[in-house]
Amino acid sequence: MQLPKGFLFDFDGVVVNSFESHGAAWREAFKELFNKEIAPFPKSHAGKSPMVIAEYFCGVIGEEKRTKELYALKDKYLDIHFKVPKLLPGVREFTKLLSKENISYGIASNATKQFLKNSVHHLKIDFPVVFGVEDYEKPKPAPEAYITLANALGFKQNDFQDLWVFEDSLTGTKAAKLAKMVPIGIATQHSEQELKEAGSILVFPTLLEAYEYLMQ
Repeated sequence: MQLPKGFLFDFDGVVVNSFESHGAAWREAFKELFNKEIAPFPKSHAGKSPMVIAEYFCGVIGEEKRTKELYALKDKYLDIHFKVPKLLPGVREFTKLLSKENISYGIASNATKQFLKNSVHHLKIDFPVVFGVEDYEKPKPAPEAYITLANALGFKQNDFQDLWVFEDSLTGTKAAKLAKMVPIGIATQHSEQELKEAGSILVFPTLLEAYEYLMQ
């Protein structure tokens, strides 16, 4: 089948399983700041910006005023005590194919830029263009992240309808839809039904199955 003009990738839950990497940093930062155990991570906040997540955790104990402190400390722990996330299936197949076909691609994530750079470096994966949460005024679910990445890759607005966006979160799926791109669901944390209801045109278990679909 004919390949789309370009491919935009979320990071956490699409390229890597980083739940433990982020979870450990949140737990350690929260413990240092409040000397308490952190609340369980709510599925509703998957894919949201770290500042929004920090606000949630602080709000659980009535400490919203310390949101920025928790955000900064978590970011510090994530860097200093960096845990390499687990690479998910299909990533290397995809990057090899897109490089061979000279199709532009990149990452737009709500994760911090340093975490993305550390991860890409340690996993030795080929993503030449990477944007993190600091690169946008309005993170996902606003469309700015994907529009920023598409522009950086040289795409014009009339190309957007032929750009595939791989997303595992409802937050990111909404961002891709608002950007007038093609959301493709990766069902690492939400069901096929949930992702399709959010706007995903197709849903695959991992990038590997998406790759195999395109190779038919």
